[in-house]
Amino acid sequence: MTLESWQFWAVLSAVFAALTAIFAKVGVENVNSDFATLIRTVVILLVLAAIVTATGQMQALGTISTKTYTFLILSGLATGASWLCYFRALKLGNAAQVAPIDKLSVVLVAVFGVIFLGERLSAANWLGIALIAAGAVLVAYKA
Repeated sequence: MTLESWQFWAVLSAVFAALTAIFAKVGVENVNSDFATLIRTVVILLVLAAIVTATGQMQALGTISTKTYTFLILSGLATGASWLCYFRALKLGNAAQVAPIDKLSVVLVAVFGVIFLGERLSAANWLGIALIAAGAVLVAYKA
């Protein structure tokens, strides 16, 4: 895998998402989950600002279209809501149960991609989506 491979970055995303669940579960132990999310968000903001600045990726705000702004703002709002819900769930539940349910987002992305973006999935793709859904439920199920 190379740095130009989507698979490389997707695997790294999964690794960091897993670490996020573990670190967050410990982090929310003695603090309000919403405040924990604020701390996490500030850290992310500072790190991203440093990366964008250091790599010269800053872009003039006027070069960004209204459509792009609109969807990035909506994405930011959805991300914030997701994080608040995720940290609240981690505060109340086990990481090994919360994370798989959170990953049902994979199933929802596939469905939303088909409905809203016109993406097409094969029968094998749909089988995979169904298995992900079933797996998430089975992992989260507390016997």
